[in-house]
Amino acid sequence: MEAYAENDLLITGTEINYLFICPTKLWYFAKGVTMEQESEWVDLGKFLHEQRYASEEKEIQIGSIKIDFVRKGDIIEVHEVKLGKSMEKAHEMQALYYLYYLKKLGISARAILHYPKLNETKEVTLEGRENEVEKAIARTQHIKSLPTPPEPVKSKKCAKCAYYELCWV
Repeated sequence: MEAYAENDLLITGTEINYLFICPTKLWYFAKGVTMEQESEWVDLGKFLHEQRYASEEKEIQIGSIKIDFVRKGDIIEVHEVKLGKSMEKAHEMQALYYLYYLKKLGISARAILHYPKLNETKEVTLEGRENEVEKAIARTQHIKSLPTPPEPVKSKKCAKCAYYELCWV
């Protein structure tokens, strides 16, 4: 098993996800400004997760990562439930980070992204993508280390963001 930098495993999956949604949101979240508990979209996602996957053991915590649920078979499957595909790259990178994290612990796995509203799934594997994850880890660590948040970039997703008022009001 190859060595890992312990710092690489202190990042959460949410932070990797936010890196690809909005670096400003990532910075606020990393500094302890958590606005998501106020979000109706987060509540809807949790409700769908609870209803659709009621029989699964929820939120498996391994170190700094929290996986929606895990299934064991020939290969361990990490499952993440998402509301919609509009932020699919962020979802995929979060899943890849979980696979990277587990690999550093000596656990081989694959990930399945679930989009219950769309009745779709997507399989994600780490093969050939470790460098991409390592770059995301480095970017996340850099943004977290900044003394002030990165300038926000206005986009369609801002309107539904729990951090909207911090950036635009």
